[in-house]
Amino acid sequence: MSTPPFLELPSCARAGRVAGLAALWGEPAGAVRGTALLVPGFTGSKEDFIALLEPLAGAGFRTVAVDLRGQYESAGPDDPAAYTVPALAADVRAVTAALGADGPVHLLGHSFGGHVVREAVLAEPGALPWRTLTLMSTGPALAPAEAGRMALLRDALGSMDLESVWQAIRQLEGERVPPVEPEIEEFLHRRWLANHPLALAAAAAHLVAPPDRVAELAAAVGGLPTLVLSGERDYAWPVEEQSAMAERLRAVRRTVSGAGHSPNTERPAQTAEFLAGFWSG
Repeated sequence: MSTPPFLELPSCARAGRVAGLAALWGEPAGAVRGTALLVPGFTGSKEDFIALLEPLAGAGFRTVAVDLRGQYESAGPDDPAAYTVPALAADVRAVTAALGADGPVHLLGHSFGGHVVREAVLAEPGALPWRTLTLMSTGPALAPAEAGRMALLRDALGSMDLESVWQAIRQLEGERVPPVEPEIEEFLHRRWLANHPLALAAAAAHLVAPPDRVAELAAAVGGLPTLVLSGERDYAWPVEEQSAMAERLRAVRRTVSGAGHSPNTERPAQTAEFLAGFWSG
């Protein structure tokens, strides 16, 4: 899971809600060059983008990071149908509409969030309300080992409460290298328990064997500028598969040096530089 490097909001940021979802807003001090919607991955939250808010605001971009429905501080119903990828994609389109009064929005999805934004594009390929699309640390399918772990997690979520699953995850992970601060560890635990179990179960079930829809996406994006961004390594989505996806999409490809699955938390300065450069272009 992504681990935010800190939790205190920078002076440019505030918490709020948009289209019913919990959000963090980063606002430039001067003229706004564009607005970006940031969609987190499985077991993540809007806080995964907290380290990007200040550098992107400094580059002139308003950024809005959300919790998906049923994720952390975004409530959801006791209905499995509410957490399908198409249902979450509909929320992404609703948020985009709420943000788009000042012009098209730059759309970014991280990990599982990449599949959600992909679905948002494919839902209405003839009406794309975005200026650009960024797929970060995501791909057609998980690495086999990670897919196996995801299947175990899916099964555990069907038979155990969230606290028991959390303790099992921590035992399997062993000692953190490097360890995180106690307040970060407490946040990760609290965030996990705040998720709706049905939302976690639905995402895990999708990730075990998701369909490869890259060809459909390539046809749908047309002239929409697309960026595939990742770290140098990724335990979840093989980096070589991400590069192959970029070729299939005819997308810009960028790799964040020294980063793994979450360049947004591991190397936020370079990640923000790549994003601002792409959005500016």
